[in-house]
Amino acid sequence: MARLLEISPGAGLLPVAAGSCTLSELTPEAITSIAPMRGHTSAVSEALKRLHGVAFPRPNRATGKDGARCIWFGPGRAVLVGPKIATLKYAAITDQSDGWAVLRLHGRDAAAVLARLVPVDLRARAFKRGHCARTLLDHMPVSITRTGARSFDIMVFRSMTNSAVAVLTVSMKSLAAQNG
Repeated sequence: MARLLEISPGAGLLPVAAGSCTLSELTPEAITSIAPMRGHTSAVSEALKRLHGVAFPRPNRATGKDGARCIWFGPGRAVLVGPKIATLKYAAITDQSDGWAVLRLHGRDAAAVLARLVPVDLRARAFKRGHCARTLLDHMPVSITRTGARSFDIMVFRSMTNSAVAVLTVSMKSLAAQNG
């Protein structure tokens, strides 16, 4: 009988460092999609605050911090990255943990590394801490959240982890070579 092993999406790929940047993997306990029922977003937000210390985010925003972060994922949808949710009144919830990889790009040139791959202005003056965007990384759909002055969390489909790590690594090494 086959013996299945649980491994993270970035196992054997990460961490990677080049120039001033490091790319690493975050392994949250859970990633849960949250879709409040019509007219109940405020009640869901209050419940999330009580349970996990995060509010349901406004469009293109994230609330919370490492350990419990709620990220806007589209109109009327968000994902809670961190703690597990068993139930949430007035919301449809779906465990998405096995479908996503969460990468952290950190370093002085992190925004410049992403600028080579993302069609969104991620400079600090336009994309502040707590801002997020559903966009493309090269050819892959991702969610990018600025988590600090020099730090971004990148959510990518688990099946695209290899490709995401590869293009980010090339961008990191190219920028490091350019900066000498």
